[in-house]
Amino acid sequence: MATDTKEKKTFKEYFKFFHEKHSGQTDLHPKINLAILLVFPLFICTMAEVNQFKGFMPYFDFWIHRPTVMIFDIFLTSIVFLFLLALFRSGWISIAVQSVVYMALSITELFKYGTNGNHLILSDMKLFRSVKSLKSFAYIKITPRLVIYCLIVIAFIALAFYFNPKFRLRPSRRAITACACVVPCAALIFLPAFYSPVYKIFSIDTTEATNTFKLNEKFNSNSFLAFIIQTASESYANRLTEPDNYDDEHVSEIIEENNTEKNDFNGGQKPNVIVVMSESYADFRVFDELDIDEKYYEGFDKAREAGHAGTTITPTYASWTVRSEFELLFGLPVRGINTPNMPQRELADREQPALAQYYKSWGYSTAYVHPFQSGFYSRSRIYGKFGFDKMVFHNDQTGESDFTVPVEHFGTYVDDKTVYNQLVDLVKTTDNPIYIHTTTMQNHQPYDQGDGDEITNYLTWVQHTNEGLTEFLDNLQKIDEPTLVLFVGDHFPSLRGETSVYNQLGLNGSNCSALYEQHYFLWSNYDADYSSVPEENVSFFYMPYVIMNIIDAPHDAFIDTMMEYMEKIPVYSEEYDSEVERDEELDMLTYDRVVGDVYSPCPIPEELLETEEEE
Repeated sequence: MATDTKEKKTFKEYFKFFHEKHSGQTDLHPKINLAILLVFPLFICTMAEVNQFKGFMPYFDFWIHRPTVMIFDIFLTSIVFLFLLALFRSGWISIAVQSVVYMALSITELFKYGTNGNHLILSDMKLFRSVKSLKSFAYIKITPRLVIYCLIVIAFIALAFYFNPKFRLRPSRRAITACACVVPCAALIFLPAFYSPVYKIFSIDTTEATNTFKLNEKFNSNSFLAFIIQTASESYANRLTEPDNYDDEHVSEIIEENNTEKNDFNGGQKPNVIVVMSESYADFRVFDELDIDEKYYEGFDKAREAGHAGTTITPTYASWTVRSEFELLFGLPVRGINTPNMPQRELADREQPALAQYYKSWGYSTAYVHPFQSGFYSRSRIYGKFGFDKMVFHNDQTGESDFTVPVEHFGTYVDDKTVYNQLVDLVKTTDNPIYIHTTTMQNHQPYDQGDGDEITNYLTWVQHTNEGLTEFLDNLQKIDEPTLVLFVGDHFPSLRGETSVYNQLGLNGSNCSALYEQHYFLWSNYDADYSSVPEENVSFFYMPYVIMNIIDAPHDAFIDTMMEYMEKIPVYSEEYDSEVERDEELDMLTYDRVVGDVYSPCPIPEELLETEEEE
């Protein structure tokens, strides 16, 4: 017992000695401590940016060509550092916190661009909860250069810890200082009257980025820190708000109640409808320079010849599958809700008038199939309100699966052939005609598995998809049930940043429109009438109405209105064409359906359209 007390006392004495000596460093080296505090903002800015430039020489070159941007970065970093000093008082703690945050963001940006050629924006942080899933997507490569940069930052933190600089102000003055730092930082995000002149003074590039390539060009102009802040300002300015004059009367004027409802379905025949949105599927033959071998697309070409082929305009490129999924599931443009990366996060928390609700009202069974985790993008929770009778997911991490057929993999993810088999099984085992939407996973990045380079490996996977596609359509042909299939890729694949084939093709913000054009086919095992299918390119969100015309589905006033828009504004995507002007009425209709009070006609009982807040 005495020994334990002695050891405990010895530890206390040791800790007290260490604390007194560490605290004494503050007064022993005042000039060094002041230098540490003054140099730190420049130091951490430099390390965060050098990490992006992958070397000091390109960083210094940026200083020469864009000095005002770097001054802006240092000025803003100094304000953040001053806030942390006021908050913690301890210099080394403040330095450690800001260093970890800056380097974490810088490393995340480095990996994100290296993975899919897209730069990091703050709204990407919403996916942090799905970080385990994202690990399977990302190319994470720890290079000696990155290790050295991190060690330099750690060494600076250790230096600050040793000399222990302090922020010597009374608590009241520290509180005033902290508030004074918060105000300009908040104003840079939320107040255009403040940040517009500030960005102009420091020559920050504020060009509107209407597609991913233009956004990447803005990154090259602003570099890392200024890009993060400016895009945060832009995102807040573009946040979704209730449209002016939004009310029942205005929506009714848009709809015009021109209800031409029919109830015959081609004389009563209700074909199964299967929408296959194939992950990262794209036809690279549009680029003649690549000289793609036709063998990769044989199954796709065969299906296009047997049915009807066309081109549709996707709302995204390289990532954000849920944008494309939103347009196919709702028949509404993501532009109508300001093109968020994750439109499902904008939806009102209630039953949603997605297109599955229409099929249910027409006597169809409905199913959603996705061979990945049910929680990714919160699909099971959110899509559960879209009118699907059955939702089929597969989680490799937990082993949980709703699939009723044997699950096989091709590369990292579930084989497309498995998904096709599941679709056939749903058709065979469902008594009613069925509407199915499936979003596949097989062709998702990474594309470093295989014997070739990225694009060769990708094309090998596409070839496998097409081989399974041929078998899938052959199996449907044998089923004695009329079935219509729409097959389309959600977007061109994410390919690595600097070394991607997109860079080799010299694509930029002005000549990248081909990357938003997706070849599709409509196929049926019965004599479907494709005469109503538009000959010109149309946006993704019109494809559900193309299907409705083919199967001769009933029309309410909302469907009629959207079909009129398909003729008036066939393409409504500024990513594809920045010259396409906003249409206030189409935007209001989109807002009304997914966020507002659903004044427009829909098949859902009125009591189910009330939000949880209203209930």
